[in-house]
Amino acid sequence: MKRGRLRVLLGAAPGVGKTYEMLEEGRRLQGDGRDVVIAVVETHGRAATAAQTAGLPEVPRRTVVHRGVELTEMDLDAVLERRPSLALVDELAHTNAPGSRHDKRWQDVDDLLAAGIDVITTVNVQHIESLNDVVQKITGVEQRETVPDAVVRGADQIEVVDLAPASLRDRLAAGHVYPAERIDAALSNYFRLGNLTALRELALLWLADEVDSALKTYRAEHGIEGAWQARERVVVTLTGGPEGETLLRRGARIAARSAGGELLAVHVTSQDGLRQAAPGALAAQRALVESLGGTYHQVVGDDVARTLVEFARSVNASQLVVGVSRRGRLAAALTGPGIGATVIRESGDIDVHIVTHAAAGGRFALPRLTGGALSLKRRVLGFVVAVTGGPLLSWLLLSTSSDESITADVLAYQLLVVIVALVGGIWPALFAAVLSGFTLDFLFVDPLFTVTIDDPAHALSLVLYVVIAILVSYIVDQAARRARAARRALAESELLATVAGSILRGESAVPALVSRTREAFGMAGVRLVDASGEVLATDGEPLRGDAVVAIPVGADRATLELHGGDLDAAERRLLDVIVAQLGAAIEHTDLTETAREAGILAETDHVRTALLSAVSHDLRRPLAAAVAAVGGLRATDVRLSESDRAELLATADESLHTLTALVTDLLDVSRVQAGVLAVSLAPVDAADVVLAAVDELGLGPDSVELALDPDLPAVSADPVLLQRVLVNVLANAARHSPTDTRVRVATSRLAGTAEIRVVDHGPGVEPDRRSDMFAPFQRFGDTDNSTGLGLGLALSKGFAEGMGGTLAPEDTPGGGLTMVIALPVASPEAVAP
Repeated sequence: MKRGRLRVLLGAAPGVGKTYEMLEEGRRLQGDGRDVVIAVVETHGRAATAAQTAGLPEVPRRTVVHRGVELTEMDLDAVLERRPSLALVDELAHTNAPGSRHDKRWQDVDDLLAAGIDVITTVNVQHIESLNDVVQKITGVEQRETVPDAVVRGADQIEVVDLAPASLRDRLAAGHVYPAERIDAALSNYFRLGNLTALRELALLWLADEVDSALKTYRAEHGIEGAWQARERVVVTLTGGPEGETLLRRGARIAARSAGGELLAVHVTSQDGLRQAAPGALAAQRALVESLGGTYHQVVGDDVARTLVEFARSVNASQLVVGVSRRGRLAAALTGPGIGATVIRESGDIDVHIVTHAAAGGRFALPRLTGGALSLKRRVLGFVVAVTGGPLLSWLLLSTSSDESITADVLAYQLLVVIVALVGGIWPALFAAVLSGFTLDFLFVDPLFTVTIDDPAHALSLVLYVVIAILVSYIVDQAARRARAARRALAESELLATVAGSILRGESAVPALVSRTREAFGMAGVRLVDASGEVLATDGEPLRGDAVVAIPVGADRATLELHGGDLDAAERRLLDVIVAQLGAAIEHTDLTETAREAGILAETDHVRTALLSAVSHDLRRPLAAAVAAVGGLRATDVRLSESDRAELLATADESLHTLTALVTDLLDVSRVQAGVLAVSLAPVDAADVVLAAVDELGLGPDSVELALDPDLPAVSADPVLLQRVLVNVLANAARHSPTDTRVRVATSRLAGTAEIRVVDHGPGVEPDRRSDMFAPFQRFGDTDNSTGLGLGLALSKGFAEGMGGTLAPEDTPGGGLTMVIALPVASPEAVAP
């Protein structure tokens, strides 16, 4: 029997329209003459979804009683007996009720497919087994119902039912997904914009991986070897050398330039195991690959270049990143082209990036002016050319010599001297000139095979020949010296430009200058130490016994220590420029710190000014009322009735109570501003504190709606401060809410954080003014100075942050303001008795 075809509709979250799409497709196929039945559909009370079931035959569900509760499940046996052409099965990851044939609905679907019945089903990305832990980190909600990846990947067709996160939130707010009593909690928790965006990306990337797997299968089945670069795949080659980190970061930047780009790192080991990289370096680079979101691979092959290209083709790579060879020019000349050149030749349509790095050419360093103009390697090579070229040239000239060829012989030896001078400089050229002079006399000047010269003209020719060789060698040597001086000047200019620019980089200027100094002068380590001995910046690892050069910086503000060698006069002059810039950078840092302290003083002064203003206005009224009431009670010339006396006592009591509250708030805000708030953290039941705050404000069920999560764990908080926060926030919400609406207080958990949400449907606060809400002495909408000092939200934010939490405003769906108090969940050890 031919197996049925499976089509999966994949969604990023509930409410994107998977079930609606499934039913709509079923109706379309029914119109085409297919025998379509509804095996099981969950409408969740959505009218639009329920309307789509009209006209589609439905197999009645079976009823299962479990622990006294009636549950309805898909009747698998009835669907198999009905044998439709196509069955619509909702919620593939659903767990069946106890007593069913299978534990999971996807197992029921497998039976339908085995019976030759086509199936269209739905599943959300959070139910895919391999993504379950990732979704939990994103949403903070653990999904207990999952379906194996192989089941979904085995589908004949997978289709993402996509909806923009903002549109999904609009649908949710309009009541098209959940009933009204669940909307606020859903928008505030699982259906946050960030959560939905991350889930949407997860669904699209998972499907992209599935499409890529199908593409590989197709290419393998049809013998297609060329790369189909449907998206960027960047392969970085690792040797275990110090350049690995540079290559990985470059590869990550290349991959990030295109949406969905992938980073793969590969290391090639030999079959005999003789070519081994440093395991510690490879382990560190592997960790870096994973932190950059890439994958690490290790392959075996004796031909590194061809193995790399084969691996790149096997993963359908679009770009290959290879480090420039660490070999020198002489080694490259003796051993042939390196891996990079071979990879370029073999890569075909794969782009190859040859990336330079510190291990290739060395880090920035100033060329030395001391020593020979040419390197030791070039001087040795010059002697080698002279020693080997002279005999070869002599043999060639002897085999073709004649009486008339003496002029050509001299010019040939002159050419050899010039070549040696160009290669090795003056000393190899002098050696070649003298050697070739004796060779000319011995082999080509009569009498032959002696060093005797009969003709004085021949002697003069040999002297002129040697002089010309010396002059050519000298000119080559001077050109090399000038070229080195030019490189030195260029390097100094580059260093000075970098040093000058470092001053503009603010806080990073000092360490940047110290690092650049070590590189420029080739030191083992450089440290900047202040007058008290504290290390301000360091670079490198000074070794014990290294020579130390100490230079004062900024009028003895600090000392620059250079470990690893002495400096010549030219380097000292350049170092003076760097020291001057270091002094300016330190001064810039000091001025920045002074400005920051001045800003704090200015803010404190602003608070003090506002405090004095508040005292002059807000404290005067209750103080004056209390003084007047007490004065009336103490008056002896006026006889007061009992009612008058009681009224004066009530006025005095109310005024003193108000005065006490104002002074307490002032003291609290001063403690918060000074950073000396005393907090006593302990595991606290958030519901108890919410109820205590509601009771303190005297709010009843007609004013406050409570939606407290009974499973919310204890939070780490100071119960007194938390109650103060809730009282302030609740009072504001009640004051600004319309008379016909209630303030809603809800609790929920998001990963390791518990949230208390106070929701009102008042006028709200404009986003650009929300930062001002928490400033002291701010009263939004109040102008009569009769509602306190405007310290409530400032104190609440300070108390919340003092407990390790946050207080943040959000928009209420439909209008209004939601204040979110987020606190860490108490650890199990703290809760345990």
